Amino acid sequence: MLIEGVSKLPHCKYDPRVGKLRTLAYRYRELKELLPHAIDQVLDPLPPPDLTEKVTLRPYQEDALNSWLRKRRGIIVLPTGAGKTYIALRAMEVLREPTLIIVPTLPLLKQWKDLIESIYGIKVGAIGGGSEDLRSVTVITYDSAYIRASELGNKFTFLVFDEVHHLAAEAYIEIAEYSAAPFRMGLTATLEREDGRHVLLFPLVGGVVYQISPKELAGEHLAEFDTIRIRVDLTEEERARYEALVREYKEALRQAGITMRSLEDFRKLVMRSTSNKAARRALLAWNEARKIAINSKSKLEVLESLLESHRDDKVIIFTEYNEMAEEISRKYLIPLITHRTSQRERNRILDSFRVGSVTKIVTSKVLDEGIDVPDARVGIVLGGTGSRREFIQRLGRILRKREGKRAVLYEVVSKGTSEVRISSRRRKGLG
Repeated sequence: MLIEGVSKLPHCKYDPRVGKLRTLAYRYRELKELLPHAIDQVLDPLPPPDLTEKVTLRPYQEDALNSWLRKRRGIIVLPTGAGKTYIALRAMEVLREPTLIIVPTLPLLKQWKDLIESIYGIKVGAIGGGSEDLRSVTVITYDSAYIRASELGNKFTFLVFDEVHHLAAEAYIEIAEYSAAPFRMGLTATLEREDGRHVLLFPLVGGVVYQISPKELAGEHLAEFDTIRIRVDLTEEERARYEALVREYKEALRQAGITMRSLEDFRKLVMRSTSNKAARRALLAWNEARKIAINSKSKLEVLESLLESHRDDKVIIFTEYNEMAEEISRKYLIPLITHRTSQRERNRILDSFRVGSVTKIVTSKVLDEGIDVPDARVGIVLGGTGSRREFIQRLGRILRKREGKRAVLYEVVSKGTSEVRISSRRRKGLG
């Protein structure tokens, strides 16, 4: 964005090449308010969409929308299954502005596109996965939006960032910076990122305007739920190997001159491991010890008991590593979904799960986010990180309300290992 006839403005720098002040496009609305009479040649938007009012919101969704409408910018934090999409659709009805919806995955692109077309009877554009269709309402992946950020920056006046925490990635953040859209909405179940970069979203999208936890919605709007932590012992062989690796890890840290007090210290370890042998040895020992704790054989005994207890329920089993997921799939003849599963096979499994011909699925991470998982009542976490977002996303897969049915999320953790601490950290996301 270039500005003429003014010598000084907030957030602007003089560019001697063109003799004008320059700033990033996302500052457009702010500068427009400062210079209401300036000649404006920034936006060249697509025609507004023809939307009729079709969406009815629940009370908490209305509260979220009204909070956002006060500034028409900001981030809405709602649990998975609480209907964040419908808040965005109602905002589209109110604004009637050309809208770009940015999503992290192709399945989510299709879900948004199909939903909007089915509700409003309009043709929705799609960019990503081979599609190149630009319309007044367009759904685009973060990857495609990043590639075409400068091209699309003046075409839309309303941006919806689904799973907005992705936007804070180093490359994706340019999507928001290069757009002049004055109206912006971020949607997520968990905003906080482990790297702390979520704070970069506030000037680009707006602050958190509405937030509610799964516990607050349980009962009336989401399923009542329990989270049950089950501790298991490592086998004697696993315990001996785990403790040897922990000793090796601590000694290697000492040799590398690293004291582990925070996540930032761990990031330093990862960085130094590329050039420092002791740091690399520490990181390898830590990884192997963690793998032993997460993939303990004792967990399979507990899993077998849980599967028997929930023989008639739809169950999603979450693992950290593909090896564990593959072993469970082979041993118990449970359909497996990993990043290697083709889209066609994934759809076939999820369709079977939806109609009930398949009642158990095992997965390593790919069902955490960005895929519409048919209703399940039971989740079993056999391994994961300390990420609150991952935990809330997994819980969200079982929270769709069913009459008279409580959901339950089991965490199976190895006693006397780092898993206990990690479990406590991620549970803080429950509020």
